[in-house]
Amino acid sequence: MYLFVYFCDAINKKTMYKTVIFDLDGTLLDTLDDLAAATNWALRQHGFAEHSTDEVRMMVGNGVGKLIERAIPNGAVNPEYSQTLADFKGYYVQHCRDNTRPYKGIIELLQTLKAAGVKTGIVSNKLQPGVSELQREFFDGLIDVAVGEREGVRRKPAPDMVLTAMKELGADKDSTIYVGDSDVDITTARNCGLPCIAVTWGFRDRNFLLVHGASTMADTPQDIASFLLSCQGDNL
Repeated sequence: MYLFVYFCDAINKKTMYKTVIFDLDGTLLDTLDDLAAATNWALRQHGFAEHSTDEVRMMVGNGVGKLIERAIPNGAVNPEYSQTLADFKGYYVQHCRDNTRPYKGIIELLQTLKAAGVKTGIVSNKLQPGVSELQREFFDGLIDVAVGEREGVRRKPAPDMVLTAMKELGADKDSTIYVGDSDVDITTARNCGLPCIAVTWGFRDRNFLLVHGASTMADTPQDIASFLLSCQGDNL
């Protein structure tokens, strides 16, 4: 249990966490192959150079608009930006489940939390239809609330999505913890005033997370379950 012992001062282990808010891509689901496929399909429609999966890995995290901005020449000022983005959205909604799967141990983690009565939510910069589809497909009955990109709710790292999920869950800040895999998630948690567990199995590696402010990290979903169990004792 190296990670939680080493960083034990980062999160109050005496807190009884009743709500866990999860990022989606790179945290609960390995969506990278489908994101890369949709990106390259959209690029091909306009004759733009394609990107490797590892290159796309470093482009994701700030929503699909920013992903396409990073993927095409000259970014958002490119006259074909809007149509490329529309092409991506249309393709991805139809293909968001082709290769996407939960990371090993995620279902067991969510089952543990569910059995303990812990509330769970997803916050994602993905479009709301895609988030809702993935929640139904992979986490039906295990995730209580899913908040994606929607009108009037600013994307992460603004706190709006997390606060919306917490409101829908009836959660309070003092008993809520955030779990994500990127610098965007670390900043989001900070902007919400929430403790954050950064996972190392997602789209960013350990060194990147440390450089961007991670203070508590998990190598496996079981690490998270064990940590929450140690925080809450017989109550979890």
